[in-house]
Amino acid sequence: MNTRIYISLVALSALLSVSCAEKIVDERPIKTNNDVGFTTVIYQNPVIRNNCPDPSVFDDRERSGYFYAISTQNGTSDTETVVYMPIYRSKDMVNWEFVGNAFGEDSKGVGLRPQWVPDTRIWAPDMEYDEINNRYCLYYAEGHWDTPSLSAVGVAVSNSPTGPYTWENVPDLNPNANAHGMLVDYKSQGVTNSIDGNLIRDAATGEKYLFWGSFGAKSGVWAIKLTDDGLAIAPGAKKTQIAYSMEGTYVHYNPKTRYYYCFGSKGSCCNGKNSTYHIVVGRSENILGPYVGRDGKTMLSTAFDNAKNTIMSNPDGNYFAGTGHNAEIITDDAGQNWMFYHAYWQGNNYSGRCMNMDQIVWTDDGWPSFTTAHPTEVKTYGPKWKKGGKVEDTTTQPEQTPEPEQTPEPSAVPLKKDCGDCRNTSQWDGVMPEDE
Repeated sequence: MNTRIYISLVALSALLSVSCAEKIVDERPIKTNNDVGFTTVIYQNPVIRNNCPDPSVFDDRERSGYFYAISTQNGTSDTETVVYMPIYRSKDMVNWEFVGNAFGEDSKGVGLRPQWVPDTRIWAPDMEYDEINNRYCLYYAEGHWDTPSLSAVGVAVSNSPTGPYTWENVPDLNPNANAHGMLVDYKSQGVTNSIDGNLIRDAATGEKYLFWGSFGAKSGVWAIKLTDDGLAIAPGAKKTQIAYSMEGTYVHYNPKTRYYYCFGSKGSCCNGKNSTYHIVVGRSENILGPYVGRDGKTMLSTAFDNAKNTIMSNPDGNYFAGTGHNAEIITDDAGQNWMFYHAYWQGNNYSGRCMNMDQIVWTDDGWPSFTTAHPTEVKTYGPKWKKGGKVEDTTTQPEQTPEPEQTPEPSAVPLKKDCGDCRNTSQWDGVMPEDE
């Protein structure tokens, strides 16, 4: 055979072999010497394909051996099934299983919920562990769209990460708690839209702070010191404003840079494919700020929301839209950082806001950045775990975006509506009613 023809046939065969193989695209550099002794889990967004808005992810490996994810309520009062804060668990942050309602169920299997603020939805949880009492704490918002001043943040406790969580009062420390574990509301703190509460610890002292708040000139993001067990406002504590008009705040401390990083979300969260939600970040040497962006502007500035301070968005909206309300940064066994956030999955609006995961890296000048600046859209290399140095692909997501007319795949939590919280039917654009 002619040598040139033979070489050409070999090259063509190799090309066909590659093109027919399953496509795995690595959108970030990987050093192979870091893979020795680790199992790399391949993943494809979304990692939770059900409606999972405002997710919180908790690393409980030291106690239960699992990661836990919990989100805003799934379903509304006019749907057949309502899960008041669905809880999922995972061993590898990629494969998640639904484990139940945060507040338990009644004898008919209907999810229970706190009722201490009328006509509200249960939003934006944060799961933490109380080392003093050796139990789990669940911070949650009683969200009220039509009257934001009725919104509040409460705390419930459980001996198990999967619940059921119960709410209780600490009357000697929090006289406004109304016997329901209420921490903050408009009456007690003067913050109009008191939602999206997160417990944040001071890296130096271990003191606990509640960060909360949302959109609106009369709201914004605030912080206040809690008692050592995190169940009440500390006696004599005064609130400090952290940021102007944003929501979904989470603060991460990086011991290498010695900065606190305040992440928050701007834009419209809940308009399906037209959502403009995106994640911004500022940093500070002090847990209470001031937090400053890469452009030098403080998060208290009305001009903070700009491209320099944005680390995750998807303006093209070609696969995901409304990328925001991030959860904690979790570190895998190889030292890689991962962040979770919600997004609409294009072509499958039935799913609502699913949960995505992407890697966070740190720049030379100490700023966090997603490796792609937009959600990864294809199968790629994920977290690394000490399991033997192999690559596992357990993903079941299709390579292509589902066509709109396709019947959605069965969900662990069936829904009739797009989104589970009351904001799904409103033109939520980052402006509260009283500011319009």
